[in-house]
Amino acid sequence: MQWFLDKYGESHQNATNKLIHWVCVPSIVFSLFGLIYAIPFPFAEKTMFANWAAVLLVLTLAYYLRLSLAMFVGFVVIGTLILWGNTAIYEAVGRSNGQLALVSLLIFAIAWVGQFIGHKIEGKKPSFLEDVEFLLIGPAWLLHFIYQKVGIRY
Repeated sequence: MQWFLDKYGESHQNATNKLIHWVCVPSIVFSLFGLIYAIPFPFAEKTMFANWAAVLLVLTLAYYLRLSLAMFVGFVVIGTLILWGNTAIYEAVGRSNGQLALVSLLIFAIAWVGQFIGHKIEGKKPSFLEDVEFLLIGPAWLLHFIYQKVGIRY
């Protein structure tokens, strides 16, 4: 686990790039889940836990559990908040899959532009270009700073 965090941190040293990541990584994760949530769900009426984003969350949680129990627990909380937020948007747009997808796509695109601006400032390419697994490490990298601040071992 620490190797991944250290490796990810190598291309995230610049303070401005780090700040951009604190905004853009959560935005990308949230909007990605929104895009997946927007896919019609055939098995039941769509609810907070009956949608494709909830299925993706379970798969993602399995990955984090493999890395660390503390990361898993943190992402259970974060994932639940993400599902709740996307459910709120889904309800606010009249339970429209298309409208949720548009909101999510807008957030996704703006956040990725921010990410690439941050890496231009940093002068280093994004870690996921080296290994796609770093797309899952980015959120863990942010969470590990919170854990360090409050004294939680990961």
